[in-house]
This record gives sequence, structure tokens and C-alpha cells, in this order.
Amino acid sequence: MEDKNHIYPIFDRMMTRQDKEELLGQHSVMIWFTGLSGSGKSTIAIALERELHKRGLLCRILDGDNIRSGINNNLGFSESDRVENIRRIAEVSKLFLDSGIITIAAFISPNNDIREMAANIIGQNDFLEIFVSTPLEECEKRDVKGLYAKARKGEIKNFTGISAPFEMPEHPALSLDTSKLSLQESVNRLLEIVLPKVKSIV
Repeated sequence: MEDKNHIYPIFDRMMTRQDKEELLGQHSVMIWFTGLSGSGKSTIAIALERELHKRGLLCRILDGDNIRSGINNNLGFSESDRVENIRRIAEVSKLFLDSGIITIAAFISPNNDIREMAANIIGQNDFLEIFVSTPLEECEKRDVKGLYAKARKGEIKNFTGISAPFEMPEHPALSLDTSKLSLQESVNRLLEIVLPKVKSIV
């Protein structure tokens, strides 16, 4: 009778994050941009993705537009919905990280509790909090989507910076004020802290 003790059940073992990172030749990390609407989060995130892509690094951007139109299209902007929005984003981000993919999130995520929740789900060691600290006056001056004007008229309720508060991060890995820094300067500062964390596995 055949001895089954020597049979290795390989089908029982899912490939690990380390396996995926070795395949891709990179370490995954969560780069989490927080800041007011119009502060420059998405612009910097897109520019960073391009720079990392040029270096042969695989990234995925998550932002309000691609998340709220899909996985979170049933959520509004109440306090409980904002928390659930970020919770789901953090869980999705963790799946990307476990696949070895550098993940870039650009969300207002307006208070420390909500960002701490995201960091705890993702893992504190994998979470790089980047505060795009562009002042409210500058964000409102840009008003890219016309949201501040609507919020001032009372057409948008619970709008961060106008009718809802924004808590500044207590210990961000980096702060970027786009009223003082050019896009390239912001990206260069990011690359200084991101590249050592994601550098290829030798």
C-alpha cells in the first residue's frame, strides 16, 4: 500500500506575497495621499505612477473616481459612509499589496481615525501616509470641479474644508504643499522615500 506521508499537497498552498514580489522584482507598499479636494493628490499620484512605471515597477492607482463609480457606488458622504468607503478601499489595497503591486491611493480621508483604520487594515509597516498640505485658499482658488462654489452655496452638504472638518495628519511620512512645490519637485521628494522601499529584489 502506498505511503501517503511523502505526498506534498502543493494545491493546498496559495502563492504568498513574497512569491509575487519575487516574480515582479519589487516590494509592494501602500502610498496613501490625503488632503483637501483640489490639493493635487490625484495629479501627484498619476505623475508618481508614471515615474515608477518608467523604472519597471508595477503600480495601481485607486482614487475617488474609479472607486466610487464601482465598488463603492452605493455609498454617500455621511460620516458612516465615509468610514465604510475608506474601509473597503483599505481592504482592496491589501489585496493589491498581497499581489506584490505598489498601490497608490488618493483620497481626502479627512480625519486621523479613518486613516489609522486604513493603516491598521493594510499594515502599519506597509503604509506611507503622504499629506498634500496645499492650503484651503489655494484649493478653493483652483476649484477644478466647481465643488467649493457649490459647497459655499450649501448645494453640497458635509464638504470637507467648508462644512466638514479636515484633521491634519500627525506624523505623515512626507508633506507636500503644491502651492510652493512644482509637480516635478513633489514627485522627486516622493521618489526619495518610495524607491528605497520598493527597490527590486536581487
